[in-house]
Amino acid sequence: MCGIIGYCGKQTAAPLVFEGLKRVEYRGYDSAGIAAISDGQLFVTKDIGKLEEIEGKHNLSLLPG
Repeated sequence: MCGIIGYCGKQTAAPLVFEGLKRVEYRGYDSAGIAAISDGQLFVTKDIGKLEEIEGKHNLSLLPG
């Protein structure tokens, strides 16, 4: 199973997508990741574990884009 959250707009995307991931985490996912584009560059962060653990290791909500 997977949950996909997307955002396209003028606000910084990562915090919005991270909040969306938190809202679907109750489904029991054991991994998560975020991909964002900033100035034509793709940034991808993903890992195994609960969202809170991954955020602690990688600061997903601080990704540029």
